[in-house]
Amino acid sequence: DKKKHVYDEDIVALVDDSLIKEDNVIKLKSLKVFAGTGEPQKADMKLEVFGDLKDASETGDGPVDAIFKCIKKIYPHNVNLQLYNVHAVTEGTDAQATVSVRIEEEGKTTVGQAANTDTLVASADAYLNALNKMIIKRKKTAPEPLEVGVSNYRREKDGTI
Repeated sequence: DKKKHVYDEDIVALVDDSLIKEDNVIKLKSLKVFAGTGEPQKADMKLEVFGDLKDASETGDGPVDAIFKCIKKIYPHNVNLQLYNVHAVTEGTDAQATVSVRIEEEGKTTVGQAANTDTLVASADAYLNALNKMIIKRKKTAPEPLEVGVSNYRREKDGTI
């Protein structure tokens, strides 16, 4: 209601958000990240997956890569990261960061968003948000297309509709 222009991406985000329920399949329980110079970046993470607490430790090419590798180790999946975007919502060193993540799997795309004063926590939450939506989308299938040249009357009569 507040926007003057609504784009396709806005509608996709609204529909994706409607798919998420309060009982997410995967929930972040704890995250510790080690970053800096001289050592590889590392993430230690605990996730609740389908009610079971699981943990992982991974190194990566930067702290965000290590976080995403932890998630993939705990919950194996084969999605492609299409977008990773960080935006500061407020000013200063304690700024609130909003992270957007778009993932794709077999033609299905979901967008996850999260905000936190800790950009790395927001990154993990946004990825998990997108992954939870993808888990829901996996269960949904498109309706079968109608056969060309076959009337609905004939299909009803044949019992194929």
